[in-house]
Amino acid sequence: MWQANCTRMHNIADWISGTVMGGCVGRNQMDGHGTTGSATRNKKSGGRNEPLRKEGPQWKSEFPMTEGQLRSKRDEFWDTAPAFDGRKEIWDALRAAALAVECNDLGLAQAIVDGACITLPHGSLTESYDELGNRYQLPAYTLALPVNLLTETTGSKDLSPATENPAPPPPPEQEFQLRVRLSSGKDLRLTATMADSIGELKKRLQKQHEIDAAHQRWFFSGKLLTDKTRLQDTKIQKDFVVQVIVNQPPAATTG
Repeated sequence: MWQANCTRMHNIADWISGTVMGGCVGRNQMDGHGTTGSATRNKKSGGRNEPLRKEGPQWKSEFPMTEGQLRSKRDEFWDTAPAFDGRKEIWDALRAAALAVECNDLGLAQAIVDGACITLPHGSLTESYDELGNRYQLPAYTLALPVNLLTETTGSKDLSPATENPAPPPPPEQEFQLRVRLSSGKDLRLTATMADSIGELKKRLQKQHEIDAAHQRWFFSGKLLTDKTRLQDTKIQKDFVVQVIVNQPPAATTG
């Protein structure tokens, strides 16, 4: 699987070099040796630009997972990342850089970051800025393996019983614990029934965790769920996860 993802990384990197990197590198060349362009980026992002470090963040999964489950969780994040604040081409560049680091090609990762005019104030992909000053944050699970990763036996199926035999959906009126994953990577549980609408669940999440319903966007299987959609219409199983992207409004500034 890791070799397949390294090949995938190089394909993405080739695309990045011809699109995202092309425009920014061109501007840097017009600046001379690129130093002026780098200084401009730093000023806009409000911080210094540090070289990318190899060390990834240390983290522990709430529920031990296999490599396959981790890959699915990462794909779910990257598929919905363009819905966050920021620019899609920068999210694509960050994804390519993360894959390059994963394949131990730090030089390529740095080239992608530099070519896309991405500033790293801490030398880590966990927090970065584009040349317009937009901030990007990557959860730890997109950059490193958890310390409690489960080992998959060669030739065996996914070790998760929920993945092998998905639990059937409960009856429409029976309450169950719905698992939702915030864009920060944090997992929460909500008491729900299959008859509940997404709009009702947004209000429930706001009441329990103080996340404004107006700033929530719910996704399942890569599709945006409208407020009128009911869980029974989504074909969600009892142990599946719903992605909730939270777009907080910018903090008010005082003159």
